[in-house]
Amino acid sequence: MNHKAVFLYMILITIFLSGCWNQKELNDLAIISAMAIDKNDDGTYTKTIQIINPGNVAGGLQGGGGGQSPAVSVYSATGQSVLDAHFNATSKVSRRLYHSHANLLVISEELAKEEGITTILDAFERDPEIRTTLKVVIAHDTKAGDLLKTLTAIDKIPAEKVNGTLRITEIAKGEQIEVKLQDLISTLTSDGQEPVLSGFRMKGKVKQGKDMKNVQKSELDTTLEADGLAVFREGKLIDWYQGETSRGVVWILDKIKETNVKLDWGGERNSLAYTVIRQKAKVSANTNKPLPVITIRIRAEGDIREVRKPINLDDPTIILDLEKELRKEIKMELEKAVKKTQQNKTDIFGFGEVIHRSNPKQWERLKSDWNENYFPKLTVQVEVEAFIRRSGLRKNSYLSDM
Repeated sequence: MNHKAVFLYMILITIFLSGCWNQKELNDLAIISAMAIDKNDDGTYTKTIQIINPGNVAGGLQGGGGGQSPAVSVYSATGQSVLDAHFNATSKVSRRLYHSHANLLVISEELAKEEGITTILDAFERDPEIRTTLKVVIAHDTKAGDLLKTLTAIDKIPAEKVNGTLRITEIAKGEQIEVKLQDLISTLTSDGQEPVLSGFRMKGKVKQGKDMKNVQKSELDTTLEADGLAVFREGKLIDWYQGETSRGVVWILDKIKETNVKLDWGGERNSLAYTVIRQKAKVSANTNKPLPVITIRIRAEGDIREVRKPINLDDPTIILDLEKELRKEIKMELEKAVKKTQQNKTDIFGFGEVIHRSNPKQWERLKSDWNENYFPKLTVQVEVEAFIRRSGLRKNSYLSDM
């Protein structure tokens, strides 16, 4: 093939190449960072959207108190369905609503309790523009839309503040978990597990939270805080778990990355703090009996991070005794979480899925009445191994020398 033929061939190919037929100019888009859904008394839905103001975020996503104007604008619209409310919102914005950068969905506690979340999620999963990796949280003791209206100080964009707080608290405290839209829907459609979602609350007044003066102070009048785990059954919110109970759930789900366990010693409460740096949770089922027996095995390794009374950490027997106390404390948290969840009759741990994998035939017999009758009667055994690997920069505290 000579050079002229090659050149002619290349020209012919360009006829079949498509251009930018679906291009979207940035100046024509209203970039949505977060969405919220509330249910009204008349049965309609209110969709609140948080839109980024690009010019006010030019200095970066941090340093929220520096600008004269907020980094986001918030619009709300009402409709008979989620999609209807979305289209009604277009009459309030001069640009095309663009969802591809949305990374947060907030659902009101009232809606999650009364109607449930199953019917509203379809509109978000079906839209090809919405990423199914966006995080989902429940607004606790406040309207979902009000969370998006609250300006934040360190992160200019409130959606980034919520996601960042959720990520940090999951890593550092182990009492919240990040749940993506795709994972939530997968759990909702599972036979053997119910979902849990992290909660967020607004501490302060809505009016102050919307004012730029709120983020121009060293101490904010209104803040957004992570607040417990929302527990669901058949798509409806039925309970809230806080503190050690919520951490027990995260232990069993094998989501603990780092957390702090307080121990009593020598008759004094909270005299020692142990930080988990590595852990592994494994759930298994013995299906040889008509009602399976569940075993939860936890292996934790960590460091001593705080001592509040003289303790001889050079003594190996003391270390062994502390490890025994750690096992008791962790076991108590897990058993407390299991007991409360069995009382709620909702398998948020996925025990049903474990039984399904172990013995599919037995699961077929149990699944139709699993949450109501079988799950609450399960025998659940908890086995914990806990090891102290280090004691920080020193062994014995200076308190021993005083």
